[in-house]
Amino acid sequence: MHNYYQLFYHLIWSTKNREPLVTVEIEKLLTIFLPTKIKIIGGNCYAIGIVSDHIHLDLSIPPNISISSFVQKIKGSSAYSINNTFLNQHFNWQSGYGVLSFSKKSLPYIEEYIKNQKNHHQGNSLLGQLECDHEVE
Repeated sequence: MHNYYQLFYHLIWSTKNREPLVTVEIEKLLTIFLPTKIKIIGGNCYAIGIVSDHIHLDLSIPPNISISSFVQKIKGSSAYSINNTFLNQHFNWQSGYGVLSFSKKSLPYIEEYIKNQKNHHQGNSLLGQLECDHEVE
């Protein structure tokens, strides 16, 4: 028997103290690492948006995996991978995260917004509701 679900999430989290730690090399690593890890855990990654001090993910995860457990695994394993790949790094994510749920109908819109993070930040065309415009701890 197959389970059916449509649970879509927009996840956002920052580097520790919102320091601009995400270099071009780290971004390349995350772009490959994150979708693979998300798939291994049981989710699907639709879009990644990375800027120097935070990340946005557009994904779905099955209902048997809690969001907090999922985020903990993704953040922990990605920081570990960064620190092992770039040995002189002391890379850490902040302890908290933001999460927004949305319908399948909104998937193309959210996906496009996330894929264009760099342009939104450079052009100051951010949408507060999609940026978790309050600080998360």
